[in-house]
Amino acid sequence: MKILRLPEVISRTGLPRSTLYLYIKQNQFPKQVKIGVRSVGWIRTEVEEWLFQRKEQRDAC
Repeated sequence: MKILRLPEVISRTGLPRSTLYLYIKQNQFPKQVKIGVRSVGWIRTEVEEWLFQRKEQRDAC
């Protein structure tokens, strides 16, 4: 399992930090995983699945 840090999640999704955290608060994006006292990350496969779902929604329209 690979953990992505915030800069990589922002880079992969194209979302600004504020939107990313808004989506998390609204349960529209995978929650972060605590990896240290002051460190969080996201599971790569969950972020990739979220991106795939956005693509599927786009293609369905």
